[in-house]
Amino acid sequence: MSTSWLDEVKWDGQGLVTAIAQDATSGRVLMVAWMNRESLLLTAQTGIAHYWSRSRNRLWKKGEESGHLQTVKELRLDCDGDVIVMQIEQAGGIACHTGRESCFYRVLNGGAWETVDAVRKDPASIYRPS
Repeated sequence: MSTSWLDEVKWDGQGLVTAIAQDATSGRVLMVAWMNRESLLLTAQTGIAHYWSRSRNRLWKKGEESGHLQTVKELRLDCDGDVIVMQIEQAGGIACHTGRESCFYRVLNGGAWETVDAVRKDPASIYRPS
């Protein structure tokens, strides 16, 4: 399979593109992360979301520690070529490292951020200590 489709992505100065993971059934945005060329190619080849971790400076297979893999149902590129949206199925129903369904669990209410989504699983039981 040709990889010329990767050349249509507008990578930023660090070789990254914004990637949005959206639940394929509900449409809820679960997380936003970064992809480099290798992680986007691996995602397309394996059907499992891979990202580039800026904090760890390495390739990151979502769910590699937690088991909360993201199975990709569809990849889309926006009109400017600088954002990827993935329709995914989230294993375990948890995308956030806080143990919540989505990383977007706070709502602005009366001038303050209010937590509106419950923790589904204690993060201490998901991730091993560093």
